Order: sequence, then C-alpha cells, then structure tokens
Amino acid sequence: RSYTPRLFKDGGVYKLAVASAEVKPSVTHDFNGTKIEVVYGDHAPFMKVLADSIAQAIKSAPAEREHQVEMLKQYVNAFEGGDINAHKDSQRAWVQDKGPPVETNIGFIESYRDPFGVRGEFEGFVSVVNREQSRKFQTLVDNASRFIEMLPWPKDFEKDTFLRPDFTSLDVVTFASSGIPAGINIPNYDDIRQDLGFKNVSLGNVLSAASPSEKITFCTPTDQEIFKEWRGKSFEVQVAIHELLGHGSGKLMKKNEDGSLNFDQDKVVHPYTGEKISTFYLPGETWDAKFGNESSSYEECRAECVGIYLCPVPEILSIFGHNYPEEVPDVVYCNWLLMARAGLLGLEFYTPESKTWRQAHMQGRFAILRVMLEAGEGLCEIKGEGEGLHIALDRSKIMTVGRKAVGEFLGKLNVYKSTADVAAGLAMYKHYTSVPDDILPFRQAVLEQKQPREVFVQAVSKLGADGAATLSFPEASPAGMVQSFVDRFAASGPLGALPPLLASCGPFPPK
Repeated sequence: RSYTPRLFKDGGVYKLAVASAEVKPSVTHDFNGTKIEVVYGDHAPFMKVLADSIAQAIKSAPAEREHQVEMLKQYVNAFEGGDINAHKDSQRAWVQDKGPPVETNIGFIESYRDPFGVRGEFEGFVSVVNREQSRKFQTLVDNASRFIEMLPWPKDFEKDTFLRPDFTSLDVVTFASSGIPAGINIPNYDDIRQDLGFKNVSLGNVLSAASPSEKITFCTPTDQEIFKEWRGKSFEVQVAIHELLGHGSGKLMKKNEDGSLNFDQDKVVHPYTGEKISTFYLPGETWDAKFGNESSSYEECRAECVGIYLCPVPEILSIFGHNYPEEVPDVVYCNWLLMARAGLLGLEFYTPESKTWRQAHMQGRFAILRVMLEAGEGLCEIKGEGEGLHIALDRSKIMTVGRKAVGEFLGKLNVYKSTADVAAGLAMYKHYTSVPDDILPFRQAVLEQKQPREVFVQAVSKLGADGAATLSFPEASPAGMVQSFVDRFAASGPLGALPPLLASCGPFPPK
C-alpha cells in the first residue's frame, strides 16, 4: 500500500510510477494474470531537491530532540528511494516528538482529491507553536478519556486505551498544498494511529483569517449578526473536538496476523443487531481501502458529528472560556448553524448529472444537514427562495431533538466503521448524502450566491548569504498573492532553481 504512485497503462502492462529521487530498476509483478510494473523515479528532480534540503536541515535539528532527527532521516530515505515504510517510520518518530517549538510534516498525505481515495496529495507545512493557545488544547487532552465516554456508542467500540496525542495550536509560516485546512489529525496510517497514536494541530492563524468583505448568505439578519460575532469562537471549539475526539476516537475491530482478535467475540454484542460481531478487518486490510472512495467523506462526517454532539458539554466550553447558562449559548447555536449552513453550501460540490460529490468535507456536512432536517419537530428547516433562502434553526430544540438525532446517526457511523461493515455503513451513508428532489432546486440559489474562494497569502522566507533568515509579508490582495509567488520562484528567489525542473517532472515514463 502506498500513497505516492501514479498509475498508467502502457499496452497490456499497468505501470505504477513511484515518486523518488532515485531512478531504480523497475520491478514487475503478476496479479491474476495482469502484469504490473513498478517504476521508480517519478518527479525525480523535485524529490532530489526535497531529500537534499531535508538532509541539510538535519544539521540544524537539536541533537537532544532524537525523534525529530530520526524523523528527518527517514524523510530523506523515503523521498530518495520511494519507500512507503520509510515514510511510515518518519511518522512514528513525528508522533513521538512531543512539544517541539517548530512543527513540520511533509509527504503524500491526504487522499481527498483522489476519486478512489487512495493516492495522497503532496503537502508540506512549517509552523510555530502558539504556547498560550496550546494550553487550552492540552487541557482538552488531559480530559479526553472522560469526554470520549460521553460519545453515543458502547465502550467495546472504543479504543482499549486512549493514546494521548500532542495537541497544539500552530501559526503557519508556510503550507504548501492545494488548500489550507483549519486543523489536522495525522498520520493517516491506521496501524500507527491504533498502536502508537497521532498528533492534533489547530492552525490558529488560519482559523482567525477572514475577509472583511465576506457576504454571509443563507442566514436571517439576526443570525448574520450572531455569525459575525461567534463564528471564529465556535469554529475553534468545533475544530478542537473534531480533530482530537472525532478522529481520535473509535476502535477498529480486527483479526491479527496470528489469528487472534483484538476484541472478545463471545462477549461483544452488536448494538443494532443484538448478535455477535461477524465482520471485522482481516490482516492487511485498512479502513480507507475497505470503505473505498467514500472513506474520507465518511470519516470527516463522523468527526464533524462528534464536534456538534460534544460542543454543548459545559466542561468543554469552559476550557475555551465559555459559560453554559440555562439557554443554549451563542457559541453552541452558532456552531450548529455553521454546520447546517455548510451542508447547504455543500450543494455547490454536488454534480446532479452523475449524482456524485466532489469534496469530502462538504459531502459529510450535507449528510449532517439531512439528519437535522429529518429529525423534524421544527429543529431545522430551509425556508424562502432565491436570495431569501435561509436556514431556520430552532435554538430550543438543539439539546433535545437535535442532539438525539445526531447521536443516533453518529453511533451507527462509528459502529459500522469499527466492525468493517461496509454494506450497512455505506447504505446508510449514501442515503444521507443523496440529494432528494425537494432539496436539489436549492443548488441553483447556492451557485448564484457563490462567494469567491478564500485565498491565503503566505509569507516568504529567505536564507541570506550570511545565514540570517528573513520573513517578508506580501499584502493580503490578489496582487500580493502573485507577488508572493514571484518572490519565491523568480531566479533570484529562494526556490528559483525549481521552475526549470518542471520540464522533466510529470510526464510518463519519468524522464
């Protein structure tokens, strides 16, 4: 299993092109009569620059941070030779590198953009830890086991031991990818997550970034004011719960290589059938491969549900400086409103002709909107038309009707994932992500009121001849975005050597 290859068909042979600096001899395999040739050296010029640069960085890593040094060494091995096991070793070291002042991760990480949910998109980030903000997240970590017990599934479907992760708030210096998330929970390798743990990071200066001219659509005037005041604070709580207690919860029931099970099949009862557990992961099977191209969206939906389900918990709110009076507070109401509105906005990423979704998070949020709508009793409705179309959310029903409906949905999401019950899990998920005839017309209003995509202008770092580092900040405008790329990639810029390499990157076979 590898996140890096591109697949090509050359005559009767399938060729897997593995990204690596080294152009090694290819290896041919026979799979059920089909020849598969593994070819090394895809994107070789870029991978060489990457490996060489990280090798240089090792010299500046503090010797006492042994895990950080090991992480960098394994990065070099992974990017030179294209070995996925070396990258997994880098992530094992990264998970154990607790509390570094500068945080970084790099590789072929997220599979959201791959239609089959298998190949990872390349990304890399460098960030500085916000110590003060991180203290809040550490308090959440300290109490995580207690909060996870509040989730709506039996304890047999939760990890035997909660592996305490590093959870920090980061200010991004640079994030190189097609998009910048608000929070991250990695590594994505299931065996590492289950056995060693993971890290959570909240990207503080991404969360707080907002365009002053942004138009808030599909909300009443009253809700628009709540949205403006509370969106950032609500999103902070949601992202923290989503990453730590959402992606960090849930047990995968599996058969080990020696034939033993990691659960007691005679005692564990399926909460929805009343029978013994009959489906589980076999040796070598992974969650995302088992659930296929729906896996990313399904998991994001599960984590989002955990966020809105737990956000009303007073003890969690207090960690972030919020109180819970007798009435549902604005920070909770705004979070539920954010989710319902995001589900409606998600229709932009739905293709009616093929009945498919083009964005994992938005697909998951639409499923949650449907759960809210189907809950009935006036919890959530879509009212009006055209520019007057808006979400109507009843604050007084969140803790009763809303939390009950989301809890029931969330419990099934987790149990079906835990037991590798692909048939039941995807049948339910596809029901909630299908777009009914009474909702599809709203897509036109969403497209007509579509707002410009957020564009993040990032700082440019340079290393002078004297070894001194400088950081410049282009203005936050389209012109500033262009200038930031000119500053990086012009011949005189810090990455000026890369553009000429484009000519030998991308085509197949690798040149």
